[in-house]
Amino acid sequence: MTAPQGTWHEACALDAVKEGEPLGLEIAGAQLAIYRVGADFFATGNICSHAEAMLSDGLLDGYEIECPLHNGRFDIRSGEALTSPVEIDIPTYPVRIEGDRLQVYLPGE
Repeated sequence: MTAPQGTWHEACALDAVKEGEPLGLEIAGAQLAIYRVGADFFATGNICSHAEAMLSDGLLDGYEIECPLHNGRFDIRSGEALTSPVEIDIPTYPVRIEGDRLQVYLPGE
């Protein structure tokens, strides 16, 4: 049995992702939020698992994104639900830098 294959997708220019300002994107039909913390980049699903708000509209504080509706928080490194009312983790995706562009790996394609 082999692991499901995925694909690297072009996400955006590195300078499109500002420190502390989540960027919402749709890539290959998936709603993603892209984050920059210092020199590091992260990608998660963009939909809150509690009330389907766009996390890219939320507040990024360090490695935590706060949902704009009910203030639940997720760790952008692991997708872990950290505070009430969120209880279900969000997906995270590997990222890589190619030149001045950011790419995101989406599984199962």
